[in-house]
Amino acid sequence: MSAVTREPSTAGPSTIDEAEVARFSALAAEWWNPHGKFGVLHKFNPVRLAFIRDEACAHFGRDPKGNRPFAGLRLLDIGCGGGLLSEPMTRLGFEVLGADASEKNIKTAQVHAGEQSLAIDYRATTAEALAAAGEKFDAILNMEVIEHVADLNLFVESCASMLKPSGIMFVATINRTAKAFALAIVGAEYVLGWLPRGTHDWAKFVKPLELDTALTRARLTVGRETGVMFNVMFNPLTGKWLLTSDMDVNYMVVAVK
Repeated sequence: MSAVTREPSTAGPSTIDEAEVARFSALAAEWWNPHGKFGVLHKFNPVRLAFIRDEACAHFGRDPKGNRPFAGLRLLDIGCGGGLLSEPMTRLGFEVLGADASEKNIKTAQVHAGEQSLAIDYRATTAEALAAAGEKFDAILNMEVIEHVADLNLFVESCASMLKPSGIMFVATINRTAKAFALAIVGAEYVLGWLPRGTHDWAKFVKPLELDTALTRARLTVGRETGVMFNVMFNPLTGKWLLTSDMDVNYMVVAVK
């Protein structure tokens, strides 16, 4: 098992919120426990994976039914955590670089990938450090990350600068609405206990217009936008996430260069 790769930090402004990094580092051992602190992400994974696969296949002209439809393409999973998206993206054929500011998260991701015999380039680093190093990618996953960074515009611009021409970026986050406060914080953290209390700060949630503006400033073209909701027809403990036109709480956005 290899040691954690720590990229040198860059001078100048940083997108890292150290309190957020510490919070997720403390939970690093929980990433691959479907009944643990990140259980909600395990339930969320099927709908976001299908969305990423279908949109990326349409964009790159690949067959979604193929065994490894994204062979030959390079992907960055920024804020990868324990690798819940990096691993399936690797299985779909992408050459994956998984980056996270938390060394503990990266260590967890490395151990699990090794157990699965998956070759993934995991690094404890930041978007701005990777951008400064001249890294380039065909696709970037920016999933459930931007509501935890210190500087939204710098983070989006750093990510966008790493996209190759005609590259595609996926962003998933939470809208800053009263409904999101009630469901994503009060409901998910305090009532249902899906996430540890304090996981989210409502003031750092991002409205779709704010995200669209940041993406446009970074010279990306905003494409499909969709909401994601927990279907209340299912049991809260075993339920299912679905795409929806309602973007009041969770939503995903596609942007291309």
